[in-house]
Amino acid sequence: MLDPVSSHDPFVRVRGAREHNLKGVDVDIPRDTLTVFTGVSGSGKSSLAFGTVYAEAQRRYFESVAPYARRLIHQIGAPKVGEITGLPPAVSLEQRRAAPGARSSVGTVTTLSNSLRMLYSRAGDYPAGAPRLDSDAFSPNTAAGACPSCHGLGLIHDTSEALLVPDPGLSIREGAVASWPGAWQGKNLRDVLAALGHDVDRPWRELDPKDREWILFTDERPVVTVHPVREAGRIQRPYQGTYTGARRLVLRTYADSRSPALRAKAERFLTSAPCPVCGGTRLRPEALAVTFAGRTIAELAALPLTALAEVLAPSAAPGAPETARVLAEDLLARIATVTELGLGYLGLDRATPTLSTGELQRLRLATQLRSGLFGVVYVLDEPSAGLHPADTEALLVVLDRLKAAGNSVFVVEHHLDVVRHADWLVDVGPLAGDHGGRVLHSGPPELLAHVEESATRRFLFDPAPVPERPPLVPDGWLRTGPVTRHNLHGVDAAFPRGALTAVTGVSGSGKSTLVGALSEEGEGVGRLVTVDQKPIGRTPRSNLATYTGLFDVVRKLYAETEEARARGYRVGRFSFNVPGGRCETCQGEGSVSVELLFLPSTYAPCPDCHGARYNAETLQVRLRGLTISEVLDLTVESAADFFADVPAAARSLTTLLDVGLGYLRLGQPATELSGGEAQRIKLASELQRPRRAHTLYVLDEPTTGLHPADAEVLVRQLRGLVDGGHTVVVVEHDMDVAAGADWVIDLGPGGGGAGGRIVAEGPPARVARAAGSRTAPYLARALGLGDG
Repeated sequence: MLDPVSSHDPFVRVRGAREHNLKGVDVDIPRDTLTVFTGVSGSGKSSLAFGTVYAEAQRRYFESVAPYARRLIHQIGAPKVGEITGLPPAVSLEQRRAAPGARSSVGTVTTLSNSLRMLYSRAGDYPAGAPRLDSDAFSPNTAAGACPSCHGLGLIHDTSEALLVPDPGLSIREGAVASWPGAWQGKNLRDVLAALGHDVDRPWRELDPKDREWILFTDERPVVTVHPVREAGRIQRPYQGTYTGARRLVLRTYADSRSPALRAKAERFLTSAPCPVCGGTRLRPEALAVTFAGRTIAELAALPLTALAEVLAPSAAPGAPETARVLAEDLLARIATVTELGLGYLGLDRATPTLSTGELQRLRLATQLRSGLFGVVYVLDEPSAGLHPADTEALLVVLDRLKAAGNSVFVVEHHLDVVRHADWLVDVGPLAGDHGGRVLHSGPPELLAHVEESATRRFLFDPAPVPERPPLVPDGWLRTGPVTRHNLHGVDAAFPRGALTAVTGVSGSGKSTLVGALSEEGEGVGRLVTVDQKPIGRTPRSNLATYTGLFDVVRKLYAETEEARARGYRVGRFSFNVPGGRCETCQGEGSVSVELLFLPSTYAPCPDCHGARYNAETLQVRLRGLTISEVLDLTVESAADFFADVPAAARSLTTLLDVGLGYLRLGQPATELSGGEAQRIKLASELQRPRRAHTLYVLDEPTTGLHPADAEVLVRQLRGLVDGGHTVVVVEHDMDVAAGADWVIDLGPGGGGAGGRIVAEGPPARVARAAGSRTAPYLARALGLGDG
């Protein structure tokens, strides 16, 4: 029975939370506050905020939905928790992005496009005699508005013989048509061509030009009987084979395949050009004939939001036509919430896949601000990610507005300015993985000063001074430019060789564009390594061990055991991705989906392998007492001891420990890793390679998602690369990292059209005193120079 007092209880009370590494956590969090969850990466703070509090709020909501509708909604299972009381409905704003769609844009995410289309439909200037169009006619994503030539994509994809056949000296049998799929499909196409009478053994360049044209570009799909060449021990019967032209096959793969790898391969054989019919505007001529303030809807959608607001402002003034005034006022109010979050440099037509996860989350946050909801819990995942310190101040204003509207705001965050601004602090730790999972402090931020165990306490109350570095004496310069791309116009830059350079500036100032111009062609550069935060895999089958190559070493060790040799087991037997050694009941997943009719589907351990992923015969092979499944369950820390005498394994594990990932399990699915963890795994993979030639390392915001303690570990690794004679360039918003760099290049002064030039460059102390730099005062504070 419900406690009558609970409805007046001002706290969300969590009892017995055991999600992931949480150790039966009990914690009370006040409602109607800005509460920040802190702790080192992997400590369990996201498991508490998202995996427990938000997951339970979602579960309760789904229980109130009609059973039939419940089956149609993607649901998350019940969290492992004793009970939670005082929990309002919750809205989650996570960093994860959905599969990027070519049609998704800033305008569609924020719904600003809907309002702009309505403005053109109801208040646009139409050509004389033209009928009034519905708002759908101004959308490239509808049949009524999309250009019929490019189907609303704005680009026409095509290919050429040079792309499809890069080496005309090869015959078809030798793989002249490089775009063909591998394995059986490619063999099938070759055999079909042979059956049609084409010579598959002559070099491509010696074939009749008409035959080459037909093989690559035909739209015909002839069917022919294929008689496969007999192979020893295999009986292959004749079959009916269908031929598909190489161009048609590439275009179909690119358009229809759901596999990112296959789409990426197809893209290598395609060229893209603006659609000649719509000029890349994506719309029909009828929509482009309608103007507002003298411009087409495509022209307004291409403007940065700050410039769009200037164009719309006169239409919202008193005395303007009523329809235009009402619609323009609504648009301006919506744009204001986006620009308030530091995103005024974006245009409505900016494609979603080109945005960072931080930008995407802030766009969703702006949409929530306009929703007018109150009495809910907003659970945010590092909203300061990718934000310059100047923009973080604007973010704090927005979070305060959400709270003032009568909401509870729970934020998982590492940025110390956000932590200091909190009303309530929940610090989880003390360390990561098995060494974390406890709440060390739940209370006002200032009381954390008394919690000795906390890794956050030192950075909040007793920051270490920036170590003084000797004056930089570079052994040369890596020069780029003039760079003209996006908002950079003829920018020349010089990066010192053998040094750590931080590229700073507000969001959208051109930092990533500038470092993207660095290449292996630089003087003295032997190799270029770019380490980004993209996932290391998109399915649970990809994991830490498979990505780093460690699993290859482990499987080889198992195949070399006496038991495996006696049974005739080869290396492939110890893979959970292919038939043979894996459990066929769960196909090597370790779990099976259980349909619970009207309740959410849930995952349960496989009834045959009980989560081990392998069949019983494979698990009878042991290495030093452990099965291969048990090895995958080891943490990096435990595995380093277990494989200490195996050099190939020890090298991988040591580098993972060095970048602070000792808490991860070897078999941890890639889908459970944060962007920061993925980036550090990539860095560890690079660190374990023998480095002979001078290497240029480029990292894009490497400290995003990292607790200051983890950032220290990462910077120590980067400094080790520099001390080894290599060059490191980081795009960075963390002023502590910039303060500890050898050289700083600051872009700006603003974002978008207001940025794109180098405002200051030099040692950190010099940039901290630069006039006109929005970075300078924050860098000065990090260097202990006051406010600059």
